[in-house]
Amino acid sequence: MSQSEEIKKKLDIVEVIREYTPVKAVGANFQALCPFHNEKTPSFVISPDKQIWHCFGCGRGGDVFAFVMEKEGLGFMETLRLLAPKAGVVLKYEDPAAYSERNRLLDILELSGKYYAHVLTTAPGKVAKEYLLKRELSEETISDWHLGYSPDSWDSLYNFLKARPISGKKYTDEEIFLAGLIIKKDQAGGSARGYYDRFRDRIMFPIWDVNNNIVAFTARINPAKEKTEKMGKYINSPQTGVYDKSRILFALNKAKNDIRKEDLAIVVEGQMDAISCHQHGFKNVVASSGTALTTEQVALIKRFTNNVALCFDMDDAGQMAADRGIKEVLAQELNLKIIVLPYGKDPDECLKNNPDDFRQAVRGAKLMLEYYLEKISAGLDLSQLDNKQLVVKKMLDMIAKVHNKVERDFWLHKLSESVEVDEALLRENLEKISKPEGVVKSSQPHSAAKSQEAAMSREERLAELLLAILIKFPEFISYTVSNLEPDFMAASILMRFYNNLIIYYNKFTSLSYEDFRVYLEEKSEGDEKLLDKFILLGEKDFYNFETNQVKNEIIKIIVELKKYGWQKKIKKLEKTIALAEKNGQNAELEVLMNELKSLTDQVQSLNIN
Repeated sequence: MSQSEEIKKKLDIVEVIREYTPVKAVGANFQALCPFHNEKTPSFVISPDKQIWHCFGCGRGGDVFAFVMEKEGLGFMETLRLLAPKAGVVLKYEDPAAYSERNRLLDILELSGKYYAHVLTTAPGKVAKEYLLKRELSEETISDWHLGYSPDSWDSLYNFLKARPISGKKYTDEEIFLAGLIIKKDQAGGSARGYYDRFRDRIMFPIWDVNNNIVAFTARINPAKEKTEKMGKYINSPQTGVYDKSRILFALNKAKNDIRKEDLAIVVEGQMDAISCHQHGFKNVVASSGTALTTEQVALIKRFTNNVALCFDMDDAGQMAADRGIKEVLAQELNLKIIVLPYGKDPDECLKNNPDDFRQAVRGAKLMLEYYLEKISAGLDLSQLDNKQLVVKKMLDMIAKVHNKVERDFWLHKLSESVEVDEALLRENLEKISKPEGVVKSSQPHSAAKSQEAAMSREERLAELLLAILIKFPEFISYTVSNLEPDFMAASILMRFYNNLIIYYNKFTSLSYEDFRVYLEEKSEGDEKLLDKFILLGEKDFYNFETNQVKNEIIKIIVELKKYGWQKKIKKLEKTIALAEKNGQNAELEVLMNELKSLTDQVQSLNIN
């Protein structure tokens, strides 16, 4: 068994997909809203028995590897690496050439994280360790979050990495540079190049992606040098091939299961805030790392919950970030609340003072628009026209981002009462507001799904349904074959599949998914992908059908397909007749007219016993 087959065997495809989108059991299978295109009715079907999936909206489908590759934008080797730990499989890379650049960078960053964590426990890391303990982080928390220290040296990490090859191949200067860990320097008049460590004499906070890979670091200045050091208090890894800060939420790797369990993601501003929250038992917390939430970050949260509570600092910078985050969360139609901490404290300070204060603040989180109305109205005399107009404008701009009509009506009524402006007038002004900036437009795959669906004729959809029902109920193959010839199957690819199904069934008098799949793969025509599609289509549309329902459905489909087939023959025959009339071919014309009458009679009296 290959390593990829071992991983597939040990993983449950439903649980893997559940990490990206909520799924719901329907019969023996599962359905979900497709994570690849926007839709309101689930067309994404997963078979836990066959370990395959297919979306009948956008046409994508495949196994667990195909799903993760599509969703994460990864190659096969990167996907193998991502899924192996979930399956408890230790990968053996026997071919260094197959070991991708991305994997090499991730290995370098993982090893660097271990190095920094080790240095924190040694004499050079004593001051940094004391600072973390003074911030009331426990030894367990420091270890669990792999907090570390970068030595006060120009090349300690560089030398460490250069001395530790993997898969028999040493890390190159370029690889370490591309991981964002070293900086190039000019030497000897610029004729030669050298490198030095990016992070020196700093407390190191590893940043993980959602799949538990260290992808970057945040580095805090040594507290002893805080007043003298000219560089910033915090410096971060640069953007790299594995790190895009707009696509990362600090602590999501640790918080994702609790977010799903609590059905709520609490978003704080700073990394220390997130760590402190987890230490105090609030494990559904992530950090935006001091910036406003991005489209990609909100999409990450949406994998695990539709409920978000923002808990940003009350200073100006925090409030600006919160305001931008609010717009982004609303644009993706998540339910949003705002956590207001007592006395304007940040989460870390609040937890140290009294964890119950934080707990009560979470429980008492305000609806976003309630918070926003209070905030923009604070200190204003709403009897003054200019203040009234300002509040109305800001509130309508925000209400316009709310898609739920009931919620919109509620806030229009609330605003009307608060500013004493007629609700009908507010509604009229709201309708004039153009589509709000930041609303996520339908993705290209959604457009592709629509065009694909429109391009498929009803005849083709009927043929696919017939093949799907025959795959699910193969005992009806013989009956169907005796009543429908392959040339009625609407499209050449469906005709070929039908032929292969007939040949296989006649040969083996039964239908085994695994064996039929191998049979199709050996033909090298790509029809094994259609097999997966038809299996899931059958499970989706016919999972609870009784035997008599199955036969009735097959009869109806056969009747319709024959009508379509004969109507196409009639149109073709009419063109031939017109040409014969034009050329004066009277003898041929009589034969053609008799054939046309026969076909017309068949269409009108079509009935299958």
